[in-house]
Amino acid sequence: MAVKTISILGSTGSVGTQTIDLLLETPDAYRVNALIAGSNAMLLAEQARALRPDVAVIANESAFPALRDALSGTNIRIAAGRDAVIGAAAQASDWTMAAITGTAGLEPTLAATANGRAIALANKEALVSAGDVFLRAIADAGAMLLPVDSEHNAIFQSLADGNRHVLEKIILTASGGPFREASLAEMREATPERALKHPVWSMGAKISIDSATLFNKGLEVIEAARIFDLTAAEIEVLIHPQSVIHGMVCYRDGSVLAQMGAPDMRIPIAHTLAWPARIATTSPRLDLAAVARLDFATPDPGRFPALRLAREALQAGQGASTVLNAANEIAVAAFLAKRIGFLDIAAIVEAVMQRLGAPPIADLAAVLALDAEARAITESELGVKRASRAA
Repeated sequence: MAVKTISILGSTGSVGTQTIDLLLETPDAYRVNALIAGSNAMLLAEQARALRPDVAVIANESAFPALRDALSGTNIRIAAGRDAVIGAAAQASDWTMAAITGTAGLEPTLAATANGRAIALANKEALVSAGDVFLRAIADAGAMLLPVDSEHNAIFQSLADGNRHVLEKIILTASGGPFREASLAEMREATPERALKHPVWSMGAKISIDSATLFNKGLEVIEAARIFDLTAAEIEVLIHPQSVIHGMVCYRDGSVLAQMGAPDMRIPIAHTLAWPARIATTSPRLDLAAVARLDFATPDPGRFPALRLAREALQAGQGASTVLNAANEIAVAAFLAKRIGFLDIAAIVEAVMQRLGAPPIADLAAVLALDAEARAITESELGVKRASRAA
């Protein structure tokens, strides 16, 4: 079997490190072209020594001396800064993991599409904030988009029988987060510490809060619509606390295909890494007898308005999705800093969406300009919220 060339954008993050775990399980099957990280020079150097990439790039230029010293004596090329990140991302690889989080990942992810190979996408902003631009670039390059998020990967796998034309709807599942059974009163008083305690998944702070508000599922509705060319009406969300079924496809004949697995991100990563084949992993095996039961419920729109806001953004157009994503990031950061309450997150996002509407998006520059404007407007809304509380 031919050796597959690999690039990893965001190698020191959660998805990046799990990707590297998989590569190290069968190192002879892969050759790493590029490892790209944000600021963690020590971890990047450790990864580079293990995988021997052609180049290791750190986005934060102040971390370059530490990376240079840590890789002294190797023949690995090193670089730092935005231009170096984009240049490394653009080089041809058979498979690229796009896992740089936030809008910082947009330019490198777009650059990676140009080589026309497989893009394993773990950057939400590429589809939520810049979906029209990103999908146009994918189509122009003839690249293959492989979704990494467990829910979208589940739908991708469940559509593998080639019957997309007779699809009725898809179902995305959500664990429900730490407030699945909490009252509005309890949610109003929720602290960041409480909101960060996810019952199933171990994740970073921002995505953990998104899981608690269900904004993560709202963003996934938008992503699913972009990936699979669906309307909002063709996407259903169900609360599924066991997180065993990650996604379902419902066909017009009444058949429902579901993808199941242990809640381990290495499973969808491995699927994209090997696609269209499959590889062995050391991920936990699903034990249905131990699980014993699978529960499902419809999300409460009163307690979780994020789903409604995401659907409204999807129907309004690309600009509204860009605004929603930017406003949510700022509001979540404010909640984690204890500047606002938990329920204020959705209220502030809605206020910003109402102020900015759905401006047209022509290119990446327009995406970044609107993203910056939405963040500034959100900060002003935070000031209004603090002033009203003080009064």
